[in-house]
Amino acid sequence: MITRQLARLALQFLLLTVAAAHAAPTEPSVRDLLDRPGLVQLPDDPDELFDANAVRRFYTRRGFQPAWTGPGCQAALQQLIGAIEDSESHGLSARDYHMDGLLGSGRCDATRELLATDAWLALAAHLHAGRVNPLTVEPDWTATRPTIDAVALLEQTLAAGDVAGALERLAPHDPLYAALREALARYRSYAARGGWVGIAPGPSLRRGDSGTRVGQLRARLQLSGLLEVEPETGIDTRFDDTVEDAVRRFQRRTNLEPDGVVGAQTLIQLNRRASHRIEQARANLERLRWLPEDMGRRHIRVNIADYRLEAWADGVLERVHQVIVGRQYRSTPSFSGQITRLVFSPWWEVPRSLAVKDKLPLFRRDPGALDRLGYVVIDRNGGVVDPAGIDWKTLSANNFPYRLRQRPGPKNALGVVKFLFPNAHDVYLHDTSEPALFSHARRSFSSGCIRVESALELARWVLAPMPEWTRERIDAAATAGVEQVVELREPVPVHLLYLTAVSDGNGGVRFIDDVYDRDPALITALDRAPPVVAP
Repeated sequence: MITRQLARLALQFLLLTVAAAHAAPTEPSVRDLLDRPGLVQLPDDPDELFDANAVRRFYTRRGFQPAWTGPGCQAALQQLIGAIEDSESHGLSARDYHMDGLLGSGRCDATRELLATDAWLALAAHLHAGRVNPLTVEPDWTATRPTIDAVALLEQTLAAGDVAGALERLAPHDPLYAALREALARYRSYAARGGWVGIAPGPSLRRGDSGTRVGQLRARLQLSGLLEVEPETGIDTRFDDTVEDAVRRFQRRTNLEPDGVVGAQTLIQLNRRASHRIEQARANLERLRWLPEDMGRRHIRVNIADYRLEAWADGVLERVHQVIVGRQYRSTPSFSGQITRLVFSPWWEVPRSLAVKDKLPLFRRDPGALDRLGYVVIDRNGGVVDPAGIDWKTLSANNFPYRLRQRPGPKNALGVVKFLFPNAHDVYLHDTSEPALFSHARRSFSSGCIRVESALELARWVLAPMPEWTRERIDAAATAGVEQVVELREPVPVHLLYLTAVSDGNGGVRFIDDVYDRDPALITALDRAPPVVAP
C-alpha cells in the first residue's frame, strides 16, 4: 500500500516536473544552436552570422565550452566590445559586428556567445584583409590578399587574454595607415563641430585682392596648417605674399597647377566638406588593408591617382619618379604583377584601337607624318606596305586592314626603354618621347600604359642586381636603334595602386583628387552589410 502510494506520488512529481519544463523551457546550449542545420540566423537575434562554419569549427575544437559568457570570461567580452567600438577608428562600423546583440537584452547566453565569436572572427578578417572584396569595386585587382587562420588565432588570443591587442595587430603597419586613422579622427571632430566655413563663390582670387572672401580663404588655409594663425587683432582680409605661398602649397598637396591663384578647381578643393575627407580616409584605409603583407624585397609601387612611382628595397624608399597614366576613358587598371624583362630601343606595336582612333585621323590630315614619325604599315599577310600607295581617306575604323609599328628612335612613343610585366591588360611601364608633359600637375594623358619620367634611371635601378649591366652598357642599348631584350634573373614585383590619400612626408596625410571617380563605389560597398560566408 505504501509502495503504491509512493509510486503514485513519484509519478505525480514527474508529471509536474515535465509540465514545469514545458511551461518554462530551459535556454538552448551552444551545441543546440550549432546543431541547427544551415546555421546562419539565430533564433533570438536579427543579425546573421558572418561565418557560421568558422564559428562551428571554433566550438567543436573546444568541446562546445563557452569563451565569452562562462565564469571568468567577462574580461574577454569587455575587451571585445571595446575593440568593436574602436573599429570605427579604422573606418569600419561597429554595427557590423553584432554590437546590438552583445549589449542588448533578450538574447540567451548561447546566442550572445556565438555572436561574440562571430564578431571577433569577422573583425579579424576585415582588419587583416579588408571588409570589401576588391574585385567587386576594382575588377582588375589581382594582388594576393593577406590570409590568416582566424580560428586558431582566436584560440591563442583567448589563452593569452589579449583579445583587443590581437585585433589591433592584424591591421596594416604602414605609417600611412596610422596617419589616416589620425586624419579620420580629426575630420570627424571638425564635422562634429559643424565643419568649416566655405569660401563664397565668385571670381578668381589672387595676390593683391582683399575682402570678405579673402578672409574666408585665410581662415581655411589656417585650418589646414598652411597659414599661421594671426593674433587676435581682427580678421585680415588681404591676399598677400604669404597667402599666395600657402595657396601654392595647397595646390601641390592636391595635384593642382601651383599658380597661387584660387580659380575654379582650387576653390572646389578648398570647399571640400569635412564629410568628404572622412569618406576619403575610410576608402583609403580599406585599400591599404587589401595590400599583400609582403610587397617584395625590391619592388615598385605606382599610385595612379598621385601620378607617382616609388622604387623600394628592404623597406627603404630608394627612387621616386613622376608618371603619366591613362585618361579617364582609358583608365590604368589597379593590379599587381612582376617585371620579368626590359626592352631597350623598343619597337611600338600600335594597338588597333589607337591605330584607328588616333593615328588614322592624323594620317588623313597629314600623310607625311607617317614617315616623319617612323611608322611602318603591315598588311594582313605580314608584308610591309608602301604608305604612298594608300588612300588614307578611304579607310575607316571598320575598314582598316593594316597594323602599325613605330621604329626605335627619338620619336618612338615608348622612348628608349619599356618594362614588361605579363598581364591581361597589356599594360606596361615605358619611357616617353614627350617629357614636357611631366610639367603638368594632372597627368592623365596616356592610353592606359604608364609613362615614367627619367625611365633610364629606373632601368638602372631594376638592373642593379645584374652588375654586367653597367651604366655604359645601358646607355649604349638605349641609343642603339636596335631592339634588345633583357631577361631579369630576379623578377621585380610591381603594384599599380589607386590611393586618393597619401603621406605628406611629415607624418600627415595629403588628400588628392579622385581622378577616376573610384571612391564613391568603395564607400557604398563599405556602408552595405558585410557579406555572409555560405554555410
